[in-house]
Amino acid sequence: MESYVKFQTPETLEKAVLDIVENSYKAGKVRKGTNEVVKSIERGESKLVVIAEDVSPAEVVYYLPTLCEERKVPYVYVKKKADLGLKVGIASAASVSIVDYGKNEDAYKSIVSQINEVKSGKAEQKE
Repeated sequence: MESYVKFQTPETLEKAVLDIVENSYKAGKVRKGTNEVVKSIERGESKLVVIAEDVSPAEVVYYLPTLCEERKVPYVYVKKKADLGLKVGIASAASVSIVDYGKNEDAYKSIVSQINEVKSGKAEQKE
């Protein structure tokens, strides 16, 4: 596991995340590429940031989780940048930012609450 990956995303959650990324992309509400993702976070537009775990070099996305936490933006990981890229129409994506989840509000809220559960559960597992 890369050092920037702060928690493991369960497979069911990863699938839901990839689905909402794809749906948001179809609605034209996704920023692709780490520079665009950073801009969307800093501008306060980002609703959810998705980071691939297999990014090399790790420095490309290393600071995204910290930036998300500082700006109180939910973030989650997916295993492969190729899977993430596929959902947004490119070969691979190190990270994407959903700036508007459109009609997927229920799915979005469910994903964010699952992310929070995983993150809080992570602390318990380490002890």
